[in-house]
Amino acid sequence: MRTRLALAASAALTLLLSLILAVQPASAETGFHIENGRLVDANGNPFVMRGVNHPHSWFTGETESFGEIASLGANAVRVVLSNGVRWDRNDAADVANVISECKENQLVCVLEVHDTTGYGEQSGASTLDQAVDYWIDIQSALEGEEAYTILNIGNEPYGNEGYESWAPDTTDAVNRLRDAGFEHTIMVDAPNWGQDWTNTMRDNAAQVFESDPDRNLLFDIHMYGVYEQASRIQDYLGYYVGNGLPIAVGEFGHNHSDGDPDEDAILATAERLDIGYMGWSYSGNSGGVDYLDMTNNFNPDSLTSWGERLFNGANGIVATAETATVYDGGVDPTPTPTPTPTPTPTPSPTDDPSPEPGDGCTAVYEVQNEWSNGFVAQVEVTAEEDIEGWEVAWTYADGQSVGNAWNTDLTMSGSSVTAGNVAYNGSLSAGQSAAFGLQGSFSGTNSVPDLTCSAS
Repeated sequence: MRTRLALAASAALTLLLSLILAVQPASAETGFHIENGRLVDANGNPFVMRGVNHPHSWFTGETESFGEIASLGANAVRVVLSNGVRWDRNDAADVANVISECKENQLVCVLEVHDTTGYGEQSGASTLDQAVDYWIDIQSALEGEEAYTILNIGNEPYGNEGYESWAPDTTDAVNRLRDAGFEHTIMVDAPNWGQDWTNTMRDNAAQVFESDPDRNLLFDIHMYGVYEQASRIQDYLGYYVGNGLPIAVGEFGHNHSDGDPDEDAILATAERLDIGYMGWSYSGNSGGVDYLDMTNNFNPDSLTSWGERLFNGANGIVATAETATVYDGGVDPTPTPTPTPTPTPTPSPTDDPSPEPGDGCTAVYEVQNEWSNGFVAQVEVTAEEDIEGWEVAWTYADGQSVGNAWNTDLTMSGSSVTAGNVAYNGSLSAGQSAAFGLQGSFSGTNSVPDLTCSAS
């Protein structure tokens, strides 16, 4: 490709070939990419992942699972692979076969190296560099598959030790892959066993995204015991959407050894924000986490309660999955590329009177962290009835000042603060909550203000 052609005839031939290539379908030349903070397929249509994780590396004989996962309604599958550091290595031929199975069953294939799990805390775990070495070594299996595959560099690449180097290490890994010629959407996992309780990925996401020369990164959060509260789920995911950063929930469960994640809130929030999710996992769990199996012994006709919930429940896979348009000739089946973000219809204004100020919602203010002259607070808004928007107002009594806020449109005049919803968190069903955060400063006393919540 880099050879210089000196002869005029060769130059003419090169020009002719370029003209031929220019009229090929987009899916033949391009793959998944990020547009305006959203994952878009090769035909330029938004794609929202609705799928499950499949432990292929540990159960290589269960290739029929790809068809079963598709038959249950999924549009994507996140596939466990090994680079040989902790488990048996999946070679290029095996990975090529996995991609073929995905394509045959119209699944988008998210490929991940699992050996990196908990590096720094997990003995024997692979480094991100070793994961990159693996991808480069099996690159032949992924070439030309950019329209059907997403490259997830390494699963949960840090535990709770050494995670401070996540940003530079992830940046280096992405750039090595780009230098090697990978044009895929690259998915990068959070540290802290994937749960980012330190907000290391969140706080560095914009910088890492901009460091990718292709601007084609998808951030991956795993939601287990750290995400027991709906407000925390909404706050974390809403931050990315509000800042135009692409995010997906690459793993989550209905229970876990470190706590009880709110799977209902994860599913509802993901649908409301048009964020992809991949439940863990299809089958084969052991070591005391067997409850995370979605099927009994890889049998799609024998769903567990977790499998029934994820596939057939509210906001689940069957109700929300749409096949990537690269599999249907590039025709988007819906005239509007982005579905309405709220599954529950709001009442007509003629049916219910407009709420009086302070009616329709409640708000609770909580100081989450405080130091000598600064603090971080969260406000949780809960709808008392179906609402289309909300506004919270308060007055600081001790001269506090807000420096910045997220997941809200906030203004401050003197000591008076008004915080309203943004586009993605205003519509709430009765009993549903949304949270926003703020960082401020104070001198002396930092008392909690009284709030007034108004719904519309």
